[in-house]
Amino acid sequence: MGTGLRVLAVDDEAPVLDDLAYLLRADPRVGDLLTARDGAAALRHVDRALAVGRPIDAVFLDIRMPGLDGVVLGRLLAQFARPPRIVYVTAYENHAVDAFEIKAVDYLLKPVRPERLAEAIRRVAEPSPTAATAGHDSSAAGPAAADHDPEPSPESVPVELAGVTTFVSAAEVWYVEAQGDYARLHTASGSHLVRIPLAALEERWRAAGFVRVHRSHLVALQHIDQLRIESGRCTVQVGGIELPVSRRHTRELRDRLVRNARRPQ
Repeated sequence: MGTGLRVLAVDDEAPVLDDLAYLLRADPRVGDLLTARDGAAALRHVDRALAVGRPIDAVFLDIRMPGLDGVVLGRLLAQFARPPRIVYVTAYENHAVDAFEIKAVDYLLKPVRPERLAEAIRRVAEPSPTAATAGHDSSAAGPAAADHDPEPSPESVPVELAGVTTFVSAAEVWYVEAQGDYARLHTASGSHLVRIPLAALEERWRAAGFVRVHRSHLVALQHIDQLRIESGRCTVQVGGIELPVSRRHTRELRDRLVRNARRPQ
């Protein structure tokens, strides 16, 4: 990508769009920059870019727009064969869960600070997790590929820290604790409460090496220090914390640990 990233900025407010475009053009990692004032125009840009063989790498997207809003547009873009990476740029904090579901790479709050925009561009510029496997036939991996779980994925979730939305990656999380409709992510540096049900994280993070051990807990296999079974009671130790393993989840946990242990180092 010698000419830099091909980026589309979308916002229905002209002054805001102009400011965002100015900041994006100032970043040396951005090559071509397109702008759109609504979702329909944004879709036309993406379609046209694909048709000429120069797909857009990233869309910096407002959420609240008349007509096709940013959430709906993001879901549409995610269905493309070669979807652009999405960065939400919004004045509203309450759409972070939508961003997570769409697999947005970042979520910026207005007014956008240049350093946060630079971080978002860095995330966009990183190789896509699917890029390394694009164009390869999965069957070519042979039977050994089905013998173990996929390599961890870079899935991340938006969290609020001192009024700023940042993303915590699955690789940072030791275990997750259910708290009603919320989930608490426990990491080496502390914990974060996110408005995402534990069941949703279980489905999304299974490929990243997470397994359900209890109705209230999801753990990262790589962070399990010890599995203990005493008097028919099973527990795991994660980051110095002992967590219960329910009987119905014991077999899956044991099988996943065995498969992990068989992986070539």
